[in-house]
Amino acid sequence: RRLTHAQGADRTGLGQLIELTALESAGDALVTAALAGTLFKLPVNEARGQVALYLLITMIPFVVVAPFVGPVLDRFRSGRRFVMAGTLFGRGLLCFAMAAAVVPGDVFTIFPAALAVLVLSKAYSVSRAAIMPNVLPADIALVTANARVALFALVTAGVAVPVGAGVSAWLGAEWTLRAALVLFLLLGVLAVRLPRHVDSPDLDGLDEGLDGDPDEEGQARPARWRTLLNVGPVVTEAMAANVAVRLYSGFLLFYLLFLVQDKNLPGLAPPVTIGLLAVAAGVGGLTGTAVASWTRGRSPQVIVLLTLALALVTTIVTAVFFTLWAAVAVALVAAFAQGLGKLALDAIVQREIGEEVRSSTFGVVEAFLQVSWVAGGLVGLLLSLFTDGPAGLTVMAVVLAGALGWLLVRRRR
Repeated sequence: RRLTHAQGADRTGLGQLIELTALESAGDALVTAALAGTLFKLPVNEARGQVALYLLITMIPFVVVAPFVGPVLDRFRSGRRFVMAGTLFGRGLLCFAMAAAVVPGDVFTIFPAALAVLVLSKAYSVSRAAIMPNVLPADIALVTANARVALFALVTAGVAVPVGAGVSAWLGAEWTLRAALVLFLLLGVLAVRLPRHVDSPDLDGLDEGLDGDPDEEGQARPARWRTLLNVGPVVTEAMAANVAVRLYSGFLLFYLLFLVQDKNLPGLAPPVTIGLLAVAAGVGGLTGTAVASWTRGRSPQVIVLLTLALALVTTIVTAVFFTLWAAVAVALVAAFAQGLGKLALDAIVQREIGEEVRSSTFGVVEAFLQVSWVAGGLVGLLLSLFTDGPAGLTVMAVVLAGALGWLLVRRRR
């Protein structure tokens, strides 16, 4: 409580939002742990075609969030507490349905419910990111506030996953889902009790203008989707850099996994190597979040470009000196760059985009990032068939160099 409520976070509502999001992340982790042995198995040992299908399925929640959920959240800016509570209550009811379907193995209930949980989880994340400027204390920068939320969410999820796995192994997955049900319902009540200033004023005239109708002065504003495609050079630059890093992260994950499976990354037994790479990625993500919390008021635009440059340099060095430990280092740096760059991007969107389309913008950003991650994963699957470690990393180094060079030229212009 001393950490979450520090620097005035208790007065603005940021502390309550951090705690709510941390426990919400724990609930999602319980659902993941419960379904790990039923539906979502880690696809390391599966055929490449099945892994490609898995990647495409992961895009479904984001495809729904971008065109549908984001605009709906913008329409209900004056009731964001209740929207966030609705996503939590909805996940609780879905956990109830999945708990009843786990024992008989009713996949036709579990699978759609699990996808709906992912959609509601992403809707909560988009809404939470959109309200961050409303609860920001004067002494905390946006990047730091986003990092605090992410750090506590990571820690609670890391605690909840082994607890959920243990309960599932001991009592059954249905009891883990029932525990998640109770947690989500309680969190829904806490979401409603967030401070009133979390909600934004209801600006009906501005909403109408964003749909292309005349505003109060009789002048037509651009349509909503035209507004989202013209978010300004600062947001465009940050999003492009994050797309490149996310593409690289998806590539690296599946490329290295299949290199290990095909025994093209010698040094240790494949299960030990995979575990080592997973630990490195986890440490990198946690370190990126911790560093973001220490950035204070430093420019998030510079942070975004530095993460892309760091990923490029590390990839070049790893391609030249390709060993097991170089692969571990590049996995750590990729996770670090992805985590830090995303937090800086969130801060830029929160600062540059107005209330009226902020949730929609976050929905589009999340969709672009997920599509790029899936595209990178598919490229990694393909290159693992034809190349060894250094060749694939060389290809990605060229892609990252092209992206960084293009962004620097645009900035100079």
